[in-house]
Amino acid sequence: MDQRFAILADVHSNFEALCAVLDDARKEGVTDFVCLGDVVGYNANPRECIDVIRSLGAITVRGNHDHYCSHDEYLDDFQPLAANVIAWTRRQLSGDNVLWLQELPLARIMHASGMTIVHSTLDMPDHWGYVFDLLDAEAHFTYQTTPICFHGHTHVPLMFEKQGQVIRSDSNTLVKIQFGTKYFVNVGSVGQPRDGDPRSSYVIYTPKRKVMEFRRVPYDVETAAAKVVAAGLPERLGERLMRGR
Repeated sequence: MDQRFAILADVHSNFEALCAVLDDARKEGVTDFVCLGDVVGYNANPRECIDVIRSLGAITVRGNHDHYCSHDEYLDDFQPLAANVIAWTRRQLSGDNVLWLQELPLARIMHASGMTIVHSTLDMPDHWGYVFDLLDAEAHFTYQTTPICFHGHTHVPLMFEKQGQVIRSDSNTLVKIQFGTKYFVNVGSVGQPRDGDPRSSYVIYTPKRKVMEFRRVPYDVETAAAKVVAAGLPERLGERLMRGR
């Protein structure tokens, strides 16, 4: 059977979304899981989401929320809403959770499958830069040595081709990888989509066939939003889930 990777990013403590994505991935015959960071933050189930990602044996890199939730650092660079949730999340995590997050690498090259994974960008992975257009992506491409690099961070599914074009993902967009072209692929967010579509987003990548499929998966948004309120987190975070913003 061909190796098929489910590439997940920005789970953000959304247990309902994560479970729905994993159900979809298994139905699609996925053999391996990869997580591009930000397992925690924003939603109500950080411990549970860490446990699930670890139980999958998912190859995982560290996101900015993973970093700040597991390090006692000032949160001056964060918006007050995000800083509030990070402080709350820190109080929920066990010592083992914290250690696991701290030890996650910022990036990883997976030579056998021809891909690299990072949360933000390869040029300055610890600066957590946002990439929304080809100009932003160009600095990153200088450091990309594999045909494909998967990333997250913006919560918006996009694909950049080096010296090429920007491809915005619609539901279940299928992309054939062209020889000699580099791709910088944002897989969107499992737990907090921000492109106006509240459904979870992720990518299935089949290296042998050189095919990527962007997928959207509905989940129980109402329960996830209700958990946010019940945990004492800002109601606005639950509203964001309903709007996909």
